[in-house]
Amino acid sequence: MGSEPVTAADGFEYARAVADAVLYEGYLLYPYRRSSGKNRVRWQFGVVVPPAWAAEQGLDDTSVAGSAEAPWQQTECLAEAPEDGVLHCRIRFLQCQSKTVEERLPDGSFRPVDSLSVGERLELAFDEAVPQEFDFTISLMDGEQKFDLRVPEGEDVEFVGDGEGRVVRRRWPLAASVTVLTTPYDAPRRLHRIRVRIDNIDTATAPDVSRDEALRRSLVACHVLLRTDGGAFLSLLDPPPWAEQAAKECENVHTFPVLAGAPGDPRLVLSSPILLYDHPRVAPESPGDLHDATEIDEILSLRTLTLTDAEKREARGTDPRAAEILDRTESIPPESFARLHGVIRPPDSEPNGVEVAGVRVAKGSRVRLRPRARGTDPQDRFLDGRTARVEAVMTDVDDARHFAVTVEDDPAAELNQWYGRYRYFAPDEVEPL
Repeated sequence: MGSEPVTAADGFEYARAVADAVLYEGYLLYPYRRSSGKNRVRWQFGVVVPPAWAAEQGLDDTSVAGSAEAPWQQTECLAEAPEDGVLHCRIRFLQCQSKTVEERLPDGSFRPVDSLSVGERLELAFDEAVPQEFDFTISLMDGEQKFDLRVPEGEDVEFVGDGEGRVVRRRWPLAASVTVLTTPYDAPRRLHRIRVRIDNIDTATAPDVSRDEALRRSLVACHVLLRTDGGAFLSLLDPPPWAEQAAKECENVHTFPVLAGAPGDPRLVLSSPILLYDHPRVAPESPGDLHDATEIDEILSLRTLTLTDAEKREARGTDPRAAEILDRTESIPPESFARLHGVIRPPDSEPNGVEVAGVRVAKGSRVRLRPRARGTDPQDRFLDGRTARVEAVMTDVDDARHFAVTVEDDPAAELNQWYGRYRYFAPDEVEPL
């Protein structure tokens, strides 16, 4: 158990980028300045708060399972593995730390101030966070195992300029309990149900303190990574028929597990407070995390570049991660910006087409368009009855199939083909010819 740095070959590396995105989701929102109103209420996901404060707020009731803040969270998932299989568990979260700035007085002492400006450097009082990780390894035969999770308090002091001032960063201690329970499940195959429950067991936080004070002893953006050796996790989103009942009985509270390895690799699970799909990944075009919830890299990057010099200075003085975003955004080359504008990924499923009314429709097929009367683009209704050629079979983010087509008697059909500008119809909106 510990919070040592993770090596590149620890078995969790494929899921690392997505897990980091979960960890810092909503950490700091555009325009990345302390003065921005939306940056005054932060830490919105996966917050495991002190139990006494949760009871005062009414957050300890299981009827509020959808709340983003609670004194505990629970993950349950399924693994097909031998009895002596090994389970690796990693708990990850942020520990809040307060950043205060102080100026030096003539007598050599320091006093807190709201901001400190020394030369070109500006430092603002603000809250930051430090990532923490803890690893546990158990055998599936161990049944129930309990672990204490402790993060000590700490304080770091950084002097500014020639000692004209200093930045003081303080962290409060965290205390949590992790319970890992593995039980065999009666199924046609050797199946285990795995439960990981994380409880905040802090006793130092008074029930009536502010949310900001409660956050000091909370686990923020808490999530779980699981890995099995010699076994395979089952998808809870799309379980095999023989495990559907077992999947329905899994109880996940304040978090939800998905397969997190590469497609086809069932050995990793990420249990996140943010709903994800199986095998999630960060788009390879993304130059780096922007921390903004539901971020759109191109828009946020362009808008970041429009900040004035004064606004950029404030952002740099707000948080080191904001300074990193500014540095990275200002150094993005034009070709990388062009990739952010959009990309069409080649279809990786249904290469031979989709069966429609008993006929296989694929690239090159001719179809008659029959757009739906409701729930479709109104312009598509004008194409009802027209014939078209299928240029590609595409799959969207929800795994739904679509035909990319060009209308046969369209004078601009050849030009649209050259540009890759198509119209899209679902399989139930075409008739094979």
